[in-house]
Amino acid sequence: MNVEFLKNNRLVPVAVFKRIEDVLPSVKALSSGGINIAEITFRTDCAEEAVRLSVRECKEMIVGAGTVLNAGQCERAIVAGAKFIVSPGLSKSVFEVCEKHGVPYIPGVATASEIMTALDMGMTTLKFFPAGAMGGVKTLGALAAAFPGVEFMPTGGVTLENAAEYLEKPYVVAVGGSWLVKGDGENVEKLAREAKERLKI
Repeated sequence: MNVEFLKNNRLVPVAVFKRIEDVLPSVKALSSGGINIAEITFRTDCAEEAVRLSVRECKEMIVGAGTVLNAGQCERAIVAGAKFIVSPGLSKSVFEVCEKHGVPYIPGVATASEIMTALDMGMTTLKFFPAGAMGGVKTLGALAAAFPGVEFMPTGGVTLENAAEYLEKPYVVAVGGSWLVKGDGENVEKLAREAKERLKI
C-alpha cells in the first residue's frame, strides 16, 4: 500500500466537519492556500458525505478519512472515495479492508509493541498518536532509533509552533494537524499559506 503521496504533502490537515455546508469552503481554501491533502475524520454524522463531496468537487485534493475505527467505517469511507485511511490505533479489520481495496492505511501507534505488530502486517509508515501526550519529539526519537526504516506521521498536539521540530527529523514523513482547519474558508486559506511559508514545504 503505497504512501509515497505523503512525501510531497508533508502537512496533513485533520478536518472535523459537523455541518456539510462547511466542507467545500474549507477544503477549497486548503487548496487555495497550497495544501492539496485533507484527512476528514469519521467521527461526525456528515463525515461520509463530506468525503464524497470533497472527492467529487475538489479533484486536485487527495482526500482521506481519519478516525476510522472498524471495518464498516472503512468500507463506507472507501466507497465514498477516500484515497487513504487513518486510524487512532492499529486495527487488523481496518487493515484487511484497506488491503482488499488497495487503499493505503496509516494506523496509529504509541508503543514499541504496536510498531512491531504493524511491521508484522507489512506496514512501515505509521501515525504516532497522540504525539504530544506521549512525549512528543523525544519519545518519537527513542522509538525511531529502535525501528530503522519506519516512517512516522505525528498527530495530536502538533501545532505551527512545533511542527518544524518534527518535520526536520529524517524519520518523520509528514505531520497531521487540526490547527489548519479552523474558522471560515478565508481563515483556513490564511492558515494554510502561513504554514507553508513558515515551514518551507
